[in-house]
Amino acid sequence: MSTDRGLAVVFAGTPDFAVPSLDAIAASRHRIEAVFTQPDRPSGRGRHLAASPVKERALALGLKVAQPATLKDGEAERAIASIAPEVMVVVAYGLLLPPEVLDLPRLGCLNVHASLLPRWRGAAPVARAILAGDDRTGVCIMRMEAGLDTGPVMLSRATTIGAQETAGELEGRLARVGGAAIVEALDALAAGRAGFVEQDAALATYAPKLTKAEARLDWREDAAALARRVRALNPRPVAETTLDGAQLRIHEAGAVPIAPGPVPGTIVSAGADGIVVMAGEGALALRQVQLPGRRAVSAGELANARALVGKVLGSR
Repeated sequence: MSTDRGLAVVFAGTPDFAVPSLDAIAASRHRIEAVFTQPDRPSGRGRHLAASPVKERALALGLKVAQPATLKDGEAERAIASIAPEVMVVVAYGLLLPPEVLDLPRLGCLNVHASLLPRWRGAAPVARAILAGDDRTGVCIMRMEAGLDTGPVMLSRATTIGAQETAGELEGRLARVGGAAIVEALDALAAGRAGFVEQDAALATYAPKLTKAEARLDWREDAAALARRVRALNPRPVAETTLDGAQLRIHEAGAVPIAPGPVPGTIVSAGADGIVVMAGEGALALRQVQLPGRRAVSAGELANARALVGKVLGSR
């Protein structure tokens, strides 16, 4: 078994969600021998190459960083093998680990996953949980295998989803939970007391990546579902509709009760307090919106700038 020096870890992750786990392991008795993250990508209006949040944090911590475009060509496998990690920790890395890489660490590969598996396997578990109206979610530490998030679960931490919580807010909260959980998992592995429970595949649901098409609001839906969609798509790709044929992005909104009225999508009131839009059932009160090429503003600010009552959102 390992000594008090902790486990030798290779860490693989890319976005902001992975940074708290990186920080937590770096602050623990376990040793990060190398950090793998995706290659720098074009970003911003100038499309300049930008480092991933994990790369930026790893360099600040003085850690060795590798950025292979793939783990399937054998080169990355040889690089990891030369490190001889006892365990590999993977957090939203974004690249597939082939079986040859999964088999390298003596104690296997652990994944920090933002759902209560087997619910919401896949790329967008946080947004899918909000979209579905789930009242709770959490983080699982899972031992990775060839299937998509199918491996046995070592530990899980549940939390309630806030009634107004956006995907970005919930993801940030779960990232911090994941950081604490992965250190607990590594401690258990090092002590030889880790246990794993197989998932019940019959209960599995899937969380595919959000598409741009899903961002378009269908005003025939009830207001509660529309409000969940706005929350689930914040901060990306952001819910949208059209106003006078132009895109209108909706960053914040909430469901409000209203008597049946005009066709869904009709703006029934607009003023300093915001913009209220008829839905299939109830109404959606817009709180923060954005026109093309403009900054996001309060709905009240948009309402004060132009006449809106009676206009139908989403119409061509």
